[in-house]
Amino acid sequence: MQYQVQEMLRIERIFEEEGINEELQAYNPLIPDGSNWKATFMVEYEDAEERKHALAKLVGIEDKVWARVEGFDKVYAIADEDLERTTEEKTSSVHFMRFELSAEMVGAVKSGAAVAMGIDHENCQEAVDPLPAATRDSLAADLG
Repeated sequence: MQYQVQEMLRIERIFEEEGINEELQAYNPLIPDGSNWKATFMVEYEDAEERKHALAKLVGIEDKVWARVEGFDKVYAIADEDLERTTEEKTSSVHFMRFELSAEMVGAVKSGAAVAMGIDHENCQEAVDPLPAATRDSLAADLG
């Protein structure tokens, strides 16, 4: 996240304290705070027409993204807390997500439990089960 903020400051040529604070306020909500994982979820299609049709079929996908710690039930994302990004006609191509974990889940991940992630949307079913060890270890490091 630090590098993202630095890159935005560089690209936008922001050098004043007020502008820096605005960037920090925008990105700070994306930093995990010990009992959760936070993510940016992006649906990407290069072709504009294909993207338009796909986003219409994926309404509600942001509520169907999940994480699962070995031995526990799936935890579905809490999406777009900052503002509503989906309409009845289409979903947004970008969503901000938070996965809240119980203390027992945090302990299990920190002790080496496998983690899986996926999507249970009617028009998109995907899962990575389990996540690669390096990814799991990186996620474990985000927990308090």
